Amino acid sequence: MSQTQARAAVILAAGQGTRMKSPLPKVLHPIGGRAMLDHAIDAAEAAGCARIVVVVGTHSPEVGAHVAQRLGEAAVALQDPPLGTAHAVQAAEQALADFEGEVVITYADCPLLKGETIAPLFGSEAAVTVLGFEAADPGAYGRLVLGDRDELLRIVEAKDAPDYVLDIRRCNSGVMVCERRLLFSLLGEVTNNNAKGEYYLTDIVELARARGLHARAVFAEEAAVQGVNSQAELAAAELVFQQGRRAELMGAGVRMPAPETVWLAWDTQVAAGSVIEQNVVFGPGVSVEGPASIRAFSHLEGATVEAGAEIGPYARLRPGARIGPKAKVGNFVEVKNVTMGRGAKANHLSYLGDGEVGAEANIGAGTIFCNYDGFGKHRTTVGKGAFIGSNSSLVAPVTLGAGSMTGSGSVVTEDVPEGALALGRAKQTNKPGWAVRFRALMSERKARK
Repeated sequence: MSQTQARAAVILAAGQGTRMKSPLPKVLHPIGGRAMLDHAIDAAEAAGCARIVVVVGTHSPEVGAHVAQRLGEAAVALQDPPLGTAHAVQAAEQALADFEGEVVITYADCPLLKGETIAPLFGSEAAVTVLGFEAADPGAYGRLVLGDRDELLRIVEAKDAPDYVLDIRRCNSGVMVCERRLLFSLLGEVTNNNAKGEYYLTDIVELARARGLHARAVFAEEAAVQGVNSQAELAAAELVFQQGRRAELMGAGVRMPAPETVWLAWDTQVAAGSVIEQNVVFGPGVSVEGPASIRAFSHLEGATVEAGAEIGPYARLRPGARIGPKAKVGNFVEVKNVTMGRGAKANHLSYLGDGEVGAEANIGAGTIFCNYDGFGKHRTTVGKGAFIGSNSSLVAPVTLGAGSMTGSGSVVTEDVPEGALALGRAKQTNKPGWAVRFRALMSERKARK
C-alpha cells in the first residue's frame, strides 16, 4: 500500500460499559479531565486521520451528542442492535462510502493510545495490519498466532482458543488498519460461528489470508493499549496517564519535589523553571506561561499564571483567573474570573470574583468581592496601587480608583475616587462596664437552672 494514501478512523464506542456501574456512559468518563472518547479522537487526529467516524449505541444518546458537537453529525454511526465488533465497524460503511484510503479501527475505551502508536500501522505492504502487545497476564485477550517476521496467521479469541494457543503471550489490542474497500469486503464474509455468537472483527485476518493476502502484526507496550472496563481500570489508566504527564513536564524543566502527589490535566501547560510543590491539582485549561511557583495544596482550573507569580499554599484559581507577573495569591484565597496585575497581592483568606486588580494593589485579609446579587454577576475594579483594608466587602458593581484605600471592616457600595480613603462602617461606641454587668447577669441566670 502507498505511504501517501489518505487515512480515516473508525472508533468503536457502542459498548454498554455495565461494569462501570455508573449513569455516565463509559467512554465519557474522564482521564486527565478529558473524556476517554476525546482521547481516542485526539489519537486518530494525531495519526493523520482526515476522516473520523464514531460508532455509538442506542443505549447512550449522550455519546452520539458528544461526537456530533465535536466532529459533526456526519461523524456519528449507529450500531443497532450490537452484534459484535465486526458488525460495529460495518455500521460505519455508509459514512465512509466516498472515502478512498486506509482505515484504522480503534476503541473509545483505550484512552492511553496515542497517534504515534497508531501511525506505524499505516503504509504497510500487508493487507491487514494489527497492533499487538505482549501481555503480563494474557487472560481474556485474543491471541496472535504468528509466523516468520511477525506474519500474522490468525487471531484466536480466548473463549475459542485451545490450551496451546492460550499459552501465547502476544495478544491483540483490537487496533488494526486495512484499505477501506477491502475492509468492508472482508467484513461481509464474517460469520458468527463462535462461542459468543458474535461477528468478530478479528476474523478478517484469516479471511484475507484465504484470498492469498498477507497480514502482519506490529507491537506496542501493553500500557499504550490499556483498556478501561471498570472504575478500578479507570483509576489504573489515570495513574499511567499522570505518570506520563509528570515525566513530560519534568523532562521539560519543571521542578516537582514530590511528583507522585501532583495531579495534571490533559492540557496542563507549565513553563520550564516553574516549581510545583506537593499535592497540587490542575484541572483543565491551566497555563503557567513563565517560571512561577505553585505551592502546596493549591487547586487550579481554567487559569493563567504569568512569570514570577506565586500561587498558594492552599490557593484556588477558578476559570477566568489571570495572575500577572510577580503577583501573589496566598493561602485560602479564591480567585474566579479576575485579572491581577503585575505585583498585585492577595495574601490571605479572600474571595475575588469577577473583576480586576491593578498592578501593585494589595488586597487585605478577609476581603470579599461581593459579585452576586442573587440574579446576576457584577464586576469589581481595584485600581493600580490601591490598598484594601482587611475584612473589606466590596459590593459590585464598584470601582476603587488608583491609589485609593479602604478602612478595615468597610462595606464599600459606592465608587472610590483615586487617592481617596473609603470608610464604610459604623462609628465605634464604647460602653464602660457593660461587659462586666453582662457576665454577672448571665452567670446568675445559669446558676438558677
